[in-house]
Amino acid sequence: MVPELVRMSGITKRFGGVLACAGVDFTVRAGEVHALLGENGAGKSTLMNILSGVHTDYEGDVAVHGEVVRLRDPADAQRHGIATIHQELDLVPQLTVAENLVLGREPRTRARLLDRRAMQRLAREEFAALGIDLDPNRPVGSLRVGEQQLVEIAKALSLHAQVLVMDEPTAALADAEVSRLFEIIDGLRRRGVGIVYISHRMEEIEVIADRATVLRNGAVAGSLTPAPEHRPQLISLMVGRSVEAMFARPKTQKPAAEARPLLRVAGLTVRPRTPRPGRAEPDGIDLSVDAGEIVGLAGLMGSGRTELLETLFGAGPAARVTGAVTLDGLPYAPKSPRAALARGVGLVPEDRRGSALTLPHQVDHSMVLSALSRLTTLGFVRRTRERASVLDMMRRLAVKAGAPTAPVGSLSGGNQQKVVLARQLMTVPRLLLLDEPTRGVDVGAKAEIYQILHRLADEGMGILLASSELPELLGVCDRVVVLRRGAVAADLDPADVTGDDVLAAAMTAPGGTDR
Repeated sequence: MVPELVRMSGITKRFGGVLACAGVDFTVRAGEVHALLGENGAGKSTLMNILSGVHTDYEGDVAVHGEVVRLRDPADAQRHGIATIHQELDLVPQLTVAENLVLGREPRTRARLLDRRAMQRLAREEFAALGIDLDPNRPVGSLRVGEQQLVEIAKALSLHAQVLVMDEPTAALADAEVSRLFEIIDGLRRRGVGIVYISHRMEEIEVIADRATVLRNGAVAGSLTPAPEHRPQLISLMVGRSVEAMFARPKTQKPAAEARPLLRVAGLTVRPRTPRPGRAEPDGIDLSVDAGEIVGLAGLMGSGRTELLETLFGAGPAARVTGAVTLDGLPYAPKSPRAALARGVGLVPEDRRGSALTLPHQVDHSMVLSALSRLTTLGFVRRTRERASVLDMMRRLAVKAGAPTAPVGSLSGGNQQKVVLARQLMTVPRLLLLDEPTRGVDVGAKAEIYQILHRLADEGMGILLASSELPELLGVCDRVVVLRRGAVAADLDPADVTGDDVLAAAMTAPGGTDR
């Protein structure tokens, strides 16, 4: 019989009058991947925070290796062999990769000084085990989000944990990196490590998980063996209703004469004055977006998707830019985000917490931040108009918040993402740039965001959407442009290709050869 590493029995946790967990039973066995599913707000994070020693005031029992324990803090949980990779990155940007890896447990020399050689050696060993190539001396703040996620994974694995909690570990990873992570997880499973895997990506759960437990409204809604044939049942358990078509959109094919050119990019090349390691700047990119069209950007990590969007939003580094870009038939070369907004271009960045939101700020203040010029007269904000605009946007996007004055940090991930989207929509853009718009968002909120995008496109907005989720690109977009090392590798019709076709194009250089 496979031994239980962790047994949580009757876990109940309240925050004031809110019942976050209600009598939850949950176990983790040696050598298994146990998926924990549920919409944002279902109780997953609360349950795992109890297991990780973050919350100590709860009802019920937590047993580790058969012994009931009361984990006092995260360090105590680590001493009991429990490590957590959080969804939101927990790294210090100013420190190096190696320093982050050993933070709080730095190796010392006999003279009690920091042993930097040992730190770097440990970092290289952990990265070699993960099959990734990162310089231990690079500041973490200079890394892309996906690279920072890999540092988090290496940091957790370096603790030699027996129970590893992974909260959305692939949210910022492209498919090739996900495959590598799954190889690592298989190796951990063979060594008897128990893994709690939290993800909103059903395809991942079906590939990697041995069991799946679904939480809804703080209680266990059911448990199943993950498999494609069980997906509708799992989704139904998560959202309490049937989700028939995640990507449903009425396919109103417009005659070619009705398509209005919006964005045209020809030979766009960016040469930064100070090159930044890890970036793939646009290198001769040709693409177009028509009004009412959703164009997807696919590619592996380092393909240049984010760099292209930043360039189009005027948020890239100082650089020499060549090529031609037009918007509505007029030359377009924004020098700053302010200039891009003035031309009707909005951007939803991939890292909502790091680049788009200040969590203590109110929902209404966060929404109107980019559109204050539309709400002011002689420098004074018209509060009545501001409130009406916020309430209208919350209704349109179905933002679930206690009040417009609620802190953004009190919202679920999906609702935080809607606030970021609302901020851009309040500027009334003609072209909307989206970078990983459903990262860390549950299946129900994803469906809502897809419907919002479809509605915006039907209203005539052009949308350029970068995503590492192939089903999302194929299901939502009218076309998919595949990037590789800053260049266009393919321009595909989702109706004619599969995810394997997109991945093959992402791994093949323009001209048809792998380089």
